Amino acid sequence: MSQTETEVQTGHRVVPRQEWLAARRALLLEEKAHTRARDRLNAARRALPWTPVDKPYRFATPHGPRGLGDLFEGRGQLALYHFMLAPGWEAGCTGCSFLADHFDGMLPHLNHHDVTLVAVSRAPLPEIEAYRRRMGWRFPWVSSFGSDFNRDFHVSFPPEALAEGSVDYNYARLDAADAFEELHGMSAFGRTADGAVFHTYSTYARGVEEMMGTFMLMDRLPLGRNESGTMDWVRRHDEYADEHGARSCCAG
Repeated sequence: MSQTETEVQTGHRVVPRQEWLAARRALLLEEKAHTRARDRLNAARRALPWTPVDKPYRFATPHGPRGLGDLFEGRGQLALYHFMLAPGWEAGCTGCSFLADHFDGMLPHLNHHDVTLVAVSRAPLPEIEAYRRRMGWRFPWVSSFGSDFNRDFHVSFPPEALAEGSVDYNYARLDAADAFEELHGMSAFGRTADGAVFHTYSTYARGVEEMMGTFMLMDRLPLGRNESGTMDWVRRHDEYADEHGARSCCAG
């Protein structure tokens, strides 16, 4: 195959190794600048002021009713993922499920570094537990059913809110045509020695993207995420066709 034919097939220029190294070194300078910018952003995120959480939220858990402070499980920091699963849904949001597939491997590392990771959904606990069993997950997952928690953190929108034409989401007004009764996000909380709980951070929409290690790896591959629309290829992990999932580098 000629170089021209190879370039047409791959969609990329094909160059000698030394020219590739020069291009890679130039990109490395941009990557390092991005890393330093990310470090500065993370420092600014950590420096945000804290605001107290005074409302007595209650959650249904496999171990009985719990307050927000109880979800810390004795640790000082709580990472809470707002998982899109409303009462009566047959399954959780596909995108949330994709993200949640990354959680179980994080648990021992987070837990041993003073962090508790919990998912919360508005669906009743039995519906959450049924979907958790289907997916085979182990991470803590609680229900906010019957409380104002999801509405207060701007991830659940009753019909009357959607009927107003727009809702508060991601620190802006989102057109109701682009919203659903449930949306996703991540919130962080800190707790002091006397048990006081503070809201320290929340992010929504693509703000949770760096929690998806699969995407971070794909972004370093030649085809990237290889999608025609945001996450249009993503399925729940038990819904992929075997002809792709069963492939192995060691297959005969």
